[in-house]
Amino acid sequence: MFGSEKKQPASEAHWIPLADLMTGLMMMFMLIAVLYMLKINSAAESYSKTKNELGTALCTEFSKDLKQWDAECDPTGLVIRFKAPDVLFDTGQSILKPKFTNILDDFFPRYINILESKQFKDSIEEIRIEGHTSSKWSVDTSENQAYFLNMELSQARTRSVLQHVLMVGTLPDKNWLRLHLTANGLSSSHLIYKGNGKEDSVASQRVEFRIRTNADQRINEILNVFKP
Repeated sequence: MFGSEKKQPASEAHWIPLADLMTGLMMMFMLIAVLYMLKINSAAESYSKTKNELGTALCTEFSKDLKQWDAECDPTGLVIRFKAPDVLFDTGQSILKPKFTNILDDFFPRYINILESKQFKDSIEEIRIEGHTSSKWSVDTSENQAYFLNMELSQARTRSVLQHVLMVGTLPDKNWLRLHLTANGLSSSHLIYKGNGKEDSVASQRVEFRIRTNADQRINEILNVFKP
């Protein structure tokens, strides 16, 4: 009959709105995924920027002192490295030598002023004082014995450094500092090698101040928000 409309089967009329619903849900999930990735990327960029700025701030602050201290600054690893064993301690001893205490008295308050500044304080997870030794001990000492003896020595040395710096001058927030400052004796587990692949026993004996940021922790917190 002219002018009559062809009716859709009931089954087709049922599937059309269902297909629209599935399309809508797919678009919603895609939008959530995009927002999720944008949030993660934004956080990663923000923490990377903060880390770079912290490394630059540290190396700039001590640029004029590093040579006379026989120290170096690694802005990427956020490390200040004191690398003259004859300045740090007597062989086999954990008592700070006078020159090293003078260096720490100058270095540490300035170091902490940067870390406790409004710009960086909330990004600090841990301030690590690391003690490193060579693999050497006495001639008649086995490799294992030397490792454990150097572990005791490096731990004692970092405790000496920790105790001294906590007594230096007027530190701005000692409560915060005690929550973040740690002493870590690592024995010969992170040796430094010469170009020929042999251990550099002098360079391996060092004290490092290393910063760990909380970037990974913050990103994991964001990930947890989006977990089902």
